[in-house]
Amino acid sequence: MTRDKNAKKQGLKNLPVHFILIGLCVIWLVPTIGLLVTSFRPVQDINSSGWWTIFSKPKGYEEYQTYCASCHGEDGSALPTADLSDPDLVQNYKRSFTLLPSLTSDINGQPHMADIPVPDETQTADIIAYMKRLAGIDTSSTFTLDNYIDAFTGYRGNNTYRADCASGKQSLDLYCDIRDLMNPRGMGRAFINSVLVAVPSTLFPILIASFAAFAFSWMDFKGRQWLFALLVGLQVVPLQMTLIPISRLFAQLGLNGTFMGIWLFHTGFGLPYAIYLIRNFMGSLPKEIFESAYIDGASHWTAFWKLAMPLSIPALASLTIFQFLWIWNDLLVALVFLGGQHPVLTYQIGNMVTSLGSGWHLLTAAAFISMALPMIVFFLLQRYFVRGMLAGSVKG
Repeated sequence: MTRDKNAKKQGLKNLPVHFILIGLCVIWLVPTIGLLVTSFRPVQDINSSGWWTIFSKPKGYEEYQTYCASCHGEDGSALPTADLSDPDLVQNYKRSFTLLPSLTSDINGQPHMADIPVPDETQTADIIAYMKRLAGIDTSSTFTLDNYIDAFTGYRGNNTYRADCASGKQSLDLYCDIRDLMNPRGMGRAFINSVLVAVPSTLFPILIASFAAFAFSWMDFKGRQWLFALLVGLQVVPLQMTLIPISRLFAQLGLNGTFMGIWLFHTGFGLPYAIYLIRNFMGSLPKEIFESAYIDGASHWTAFWKLAMPLSIPALASLTIFQFLWIWNDLLVALVFLGGQHPVLTYQIGNMVTSLGSGWHLLTAAAFISMALPMIVFFLLQRYFVRGMLAGSVKG
């Protein structure tokens, strides 16, 4: 009984914390969901209404119910002589000024709208939009992939990539086939470039750091502690401080504007933290495991590859998440060492919007294109994340 009371008291104490955490999740999730929904909406809908309107009735529904549904019916076919589901009839009313005269005229000596007030021009335009939907003239969907297609292909035009290619009015630099995915202005090529930058720049420092961490943890050599302290101190060196000297060095070596140059840069700056994290984890492994291996005649390579590496998977996974996300979201280093020759996603997203602000709707799709791979990496490795973050914090 006492235990139950203590549990209830503890639950009440933790209640504010739970509300705060739920509130933080909502604050983060609502804009993200809104951005995701917006990325699938047609540009006309994005410009005219907010993403939350997808839960409401189609445009003109309320106006149609107020002014027309009582006579013409829910589907518009209640009056055979004025069937609003007939495309030929609805085609005669393309604008509000073509429909208003009919609404203000008399039918059999009685006002068309009877006792219902005549709608204004805006309401009439909305009614026409809904009539087109009833007649099957407006077949536009609430959701579309056009934003993603336009972002991938780097389309710049007044319509959409698919519509212009179907009408034969495509731009001169587009082919309307698979080749457009590698358009220099599109997100397709930038996505490939980001993968070519991020994957090697993540693997190289982790591989080198694993060798160094094993040496610092289980190999005895002169100056080991001083060298490790130096590596820890290198973590405070600002990245921006080295851009100019390294850029000049790369220019002399012909590495500016190449993937090799940016791989070397990210590897160099990723090593201090990578060695520190993996060394702390490897150093916390049971000493008896390695002593037994050495007694059985195992070499340092065997102990490293067969014991240390498999046991250090949590730390390696955690470091992979950190390093990959840092490089994937990097703009400064990519801009300095690659520039526009090999644009990455962070660089290309800024080019989605013109100097006059048009094309901003493509940013919604571009944002989720850039988020897709990091989210996959995180969810694949997240079960190791907490264990890796606590690497070396508890000594057995």
